[in-house]
Amino acid sequence: MSRNVGRHRTSRLSGVQLLRRPAVLTSAAIATVSMSATAYASTSGAIGASKTDALTRSALPTAPATANSAADTAAKAALMKRAAAARGSVTSRSMARQTSLAAAARANQAAAQKSGTAVRKAAAAKQAAAAKKIAAAKQAAAAQRAAAARQAAAVTKAATPPATAAPAVSGGNPQAIAASMLSSYGWNSGQMSCLVSLWNKESGWNPSANNASSGAYGIPQSLPGSKMASAGADWRTNPATQIKWGLGYIKSSYGSPCGAWAHSQATNWY
Repeated sequence: MSRNVGRHRTSRLSGVQLLRRPAVLTSAAIATVSMSATAYASTSGAIGASKTDALTRSALPTAPATANSAADTAAKAALMKRAAAARGSVTSRSMARQTSLAAAARANQAAAQKSGTAVRKAAAAKQAAAAKKIAAAKQAAAAQRAAAARQAAAVTKAATPPATAAPAVSGGNPQAIAASMLSSYGWNSGQMSCLVSLWNKESGWNPSANNASSGAYGIPQSLPGSKMASAGADWRTNPATQIKWGLGYIKSSYGSPCGAWAHSQATNWY
């Protein structure tokens, strides 16, 4: 029984609550709107107060701000002046250093040019001295050669007896005439065999032998034959004149009949 009563009460209370729910929701909505209005009013007041403060501040005197701005401007000007002075000092020092470096470079270049000129002059002087020394050496060598040639000529002249020392023979056997003349040229009889062989080859000891191709003439085959005129005007016909000239030629050119014969065997001429 009690369980049923409780069940019915619960059902009734649930109905009342259902009836009351729209009112509760309405009250909640009203409260929410009221709170929004209050927040809006508060915000509007804050904004208004902020605007008012801004207007109030803008209406205050600006003299202190102006003074601060002037001080800042002066400070900036001073800083700019100091910076300009520092830049000017750096620029001056840089220009002075550049000028000094340029002057040093010019001095070094001038010194190098002067040194190069001195070196070139020294080299030219050295070359001139060397050339002078070489020329002097050449002159000395030429003088020595000339002196040696003169000395050799003097020795040859002293060693060669005059042609007039040979006996004057106008006729006879040519080989006998030659044998009689050997001693007057400083030779012994051992040279006669070489002389016989030499002139047998050249002319066969014929005073009239004439080489048509070369023009050589006489026993010694003088080329040309007119050279024998130094031994006598009768060089064309006199065997003694031809032999005298031939022995003198052998003496001056080869030293002896055997020397002339050795040369003839080697070269086929003497």
